[in-house]
Amino acid sequence: MARDVTDEQVMAALALSDLRALDELYDRYARPAYALAYRIVGERGAAEDVVQDAFLSAWRQAKSYRRERGNPRTWLMAIVHHRAIDRIRASAASSTTLSLEELPDGPSEAPGVWQQVWAGLRSDAVRQALDQLPPEQKKSLELAYFSGYTQSQIAELMGVPLGTVKGRMRMGLQKLRAWLETPELGLSGT
Repeated sequence: MARDVTDEQVMAALALSDLRALDELYDRYARPAYALAYRIVGERGAAEDVVQDAFLSAWRQAKSYRRERGNPRTWLMAIVHHRAIDRIRASAASSTTLSLEELPDGPSEAPGVWQQVWAGLRSDAVRQALDQLPPEQKKSLELAYFSGYTQSQIAELMGVPLGTVKGRMRMGLQKLRAWLETPELGLSGT
C-alpha cells in the first residue's frame, strides 16, 4: 500500500481481509502499540504478546470498525489497552489461586492419596499455565497435545501458515516451561 493512503482507507481494505492493509496498519502503529502495552504490563515479552494479540484482533474485528466512534489509531490503541488489562488480570488471578509451598516435594509415605493429590496439583498447574498463554498459542497446543492433530492439520484448521503454527507452539511451550519451573510451583524436574 502506498504511504499516501489514509488510515480509513487502510481500515476499509483490512475489512476486506487485505493482508497488505494489516502490514500497513502494523507499520504505522506497532511502536505506539508496544509502548502502550509495555507501560501497562511492564514486561517486554508480555507486551509483545499483547501487541500480537491486538493486531490479530484488529484483523478479525476490522469489519466492526466505525469511523464515527474514533479514528483507526484510537480504535487500535483501545484494543491494545483492553488486551493488556486482560493480561494483567489473568496474571493476578493465577498468582493468587495456587500455592504449593506447604506440599511435599513429591509422593510421601502414603502413596495412594498423596500421589493422587500431587498428580492433581500438577494437572491444575499445567491448566493454569495454559490459561496464561495468548489464545492462539493455547489453541495450537491444545489441538496438538489434547486432540492429537498434527501441525499441518492445525494450520489448516486455524487458517494460518504452517510456520505460524510451529512458532506459536514453540513460544507457547517455552512459556509453559518457564512458568511451570518457577520455584513457588515446585514442579521442575517432575
